[in-house]
Amino acid sequence: MRCLCLLLLLLLLPGSTVRAAERPNIVLVMVDDMGWSDLGCYGGEIETPHIDALAADGLRFTRFYNNAVCGATRASLLTGLWCQQTGHRGDRWNEPKDFSRCVLISEVLQASGYHTAMVGKWQGRDLAVHRGFDRFFGPNCQGKISYWNAVRANDFYLDDQPWAFPETGFFMTDAFSDHAVRFLEEATAGEKPFFLYVAYIAPHWPLHAREETIAPYRERYRSRGWRGWRNTRLERQRQMGLLPENARPAPVPESIPDWADEEYKDWQAERMAVYAAQISNVDRGVGRLLKVLDDSGADENTLVLFLSDNGAARDGGLRPTTSGFGFKPGGNNSSWRKDGVAIRPGSGPDLMPGPHDTFSGYGVAWATTSNTPLRDHKQSAYEGGIRTPLIARWPGQVKEPGGVTRQPGHVIDIMATCLDVAGARYPEEFEGRRPVPMEGKSLVPVIRGEQRSGHEVMAWKCSRGRAIQMGDWKLVRPGDGRPWELYNLAYDIGETENLAADFPDRVRLMSGKYEEWRRRVGAR
Repeated sequence: MRCLCLLLLLLLLPGSTVRAAERPNIVLVMVDDMGWSDLGCYGGEIETPHIDALAADGLRFTRFYNNAVCGATRASLLTGLWCQQTGHRGDRWNEPKDFSRCVLISEVLQASGYHTAMVGKWQGRDLAVHRGFDRFFGPNCQGKISYWNAVRANDFYLDDQPWAFPETGFFMTDAFSDHAVRFLEEATAGEKPFFLYVAYIAPHWPLHAREETIAPYRERYRSRGWRGWRNTRLERQRQMGLLPENARPAPVPESIPDWADEEYKDWQAERMAVYAAQISNVDRGVGRLLKVLDDSGADENTLVLFLSDNGAARDGGLRPTTSGFGFKPGGNNSSWRKDGVAIRPGSGPDLMPGPHDTFSGYGVAWATTSNTPLRDHKQSAYEGGIRTPLIARWPGQVKEPGGVTRQPGHVIDIMATCLDVAGARYPEEFEGRRPVPMEGKSLVPVIRGEQRSGHEVMAWKCSRGRAIQMGDWKLVRPGDGRPWELYNLAYDIGETENLAADFPDRVRLMSGKYEEWRRRVGAR
């Protein structure tokens, strides 16, 4: 009785953070085009102390999957469906959803009593606040973006109102973090459980970053190069237990030269330094969000998820160029930015990346390092296109903080996980719509250290290939008209040994299962 009276007294005290029967909060952070090994907690040398702290207190997934390109991944993540079921082909970066067939996490959680907010990349044809979010800040992203300036086809909104760019001082990643902190402070001060979705665009090209963030990385990449850091990442991954025993990493493509033979070391190092700076800037934003949770006392009742929308992007070429990404000498390079300032086309030793009037990517050599030890890159059905790091932190629920799980999962599982955590039900009918039954399965058992009943099949139709996984076996066709390839991911993480000729019955079984999946979900 004395304990009950004390609890009631605490609940009545002004400013008390103790609440009865609290439903957990959810913070979902997704980055864009980040490689599998870029984070420190996945073997990388980029400074990511706050995200690494999430991993130290949480659980890292080594076999979690996306849809190889931004729009397709977001379609699945927000709906719990294969992207084709939502009206998205899966092989294009941006297509509208068919909302007569799906419902979003935000809509279900909002209807279930959650305060919902979003910051960052929204690819809808309508505004996020019309799709279940109480608050929103970011671009309605329909084209190339700049980190420094307002550009065409990417109007920014605050809630449902156009947002005017400040005359000076804007940097997109910082603006996202500022508004995410603001929305999170509002949410932690409120009475409702909350769902915050932060969709950073970094480190997606163009390579834009502040000089003070780039500088610490220059010599790091100038002194070691892509192969040196790739080898270091592999060793760290083995030490961390991220790779299976006897793991076979993908070989480095023959087109990538040894660093000792690279003619343009300063330029190449600068490209990776700017890319690393973009990720470090995201990490600082994540640190600010975690501080709000800690200071408010909400951290103990909040599930935090962090992942990437696809693998590293190889765009940007291997050699210096005078054009690229739609900009070229003599072209109309001033029509993209709303202020009319022209982009200097190309990239090379005389045109380093980072400043506001440049537009470039870091290229295939560094993208291969980012995806260590996986094969290929963004948009591919090989592991380098579709495998993502995923970190889950949930105090008191993660069985082994700092641990690693090899249980497979897919972004279709994020919605099921959020609804499971919130105690919300996926609707058969929602505001006159009848959504397709949810395909995803909750990750909560995995987070709690249990063995879940996963997916019999996971399958993909990407712009560069098709694939299906069943357990440790993966069947992949890098292009229509080419033969299926078979790999055992239990050890062949780099997809180096094609076993199709050795197991023709398995190829027939899995290719038949793929065809069943393709027809059922409407993939082309």
